[in-house]
Amino acid sequence: MTDETVPSDSPTPRMLSWARNSTVYRLERRMMTEKQLFDAITRKAKEKFEEISAGQLKAVAEFAVKFAYDNKVLDDNAYAEISTRSAVRGGKSKRAIAQKLAAKGVASDKVEAALEGADDLYAATIFARKRAFGPFRRGELDDKRKAKELSAFARNGFSFEIGRKVFDMSFEEAEEVILSGRL
Repeated sequence: MTDETVPSDSPTPRMLSWARNSTVYRLERRMMTEKQLFDAITRKAKEKFEEISAGQLKAVAEFAVKFAYDNKVLDDNAYAEISTRSAVRGGKSKRAIAQKLAAKGVASDKVEAALEGADDLYAATIFARKRAFGPFRRGELDDKRKAKELSAFARNGFSFEIGRKVFDMSFEEAEEVILSGRL
């Protein structure tokens, strides 16, 4: 069977072989969501195969995603949970985590499930420690500094109540929150 007899929406064996190898290559290096893998394979297939049709492009990307699921190396639930734990330990709010996961193509029900165990107070305290805010402040507090610190909490997705609570904590209370939140 030559390339001329292959319907335009059906990928060639060479395309499928490339998609399989490219999927393995990408997923060996880092975790990806289904959308990220689909987009990466689509983008690279356009570069690799000059005469590829839109139907072939879609079929190659879908083949890559199916191959990854069949080999159990693609799991949006695990990706959301791991990313959420990491982000909370890094001082990110639930709102910021949800936005990032949604941008990466994780379904909203999977995002909600991953965020169930996230603690905004713990994350806000980590954020304060990283930025030397609230109980971790080194300098004197004036009105300008107070506004800067409280607005930084809001810009990073923390509610006013959480930001205010961390802002008003003593150093010992903040350390206790951090120690109790560690696994």
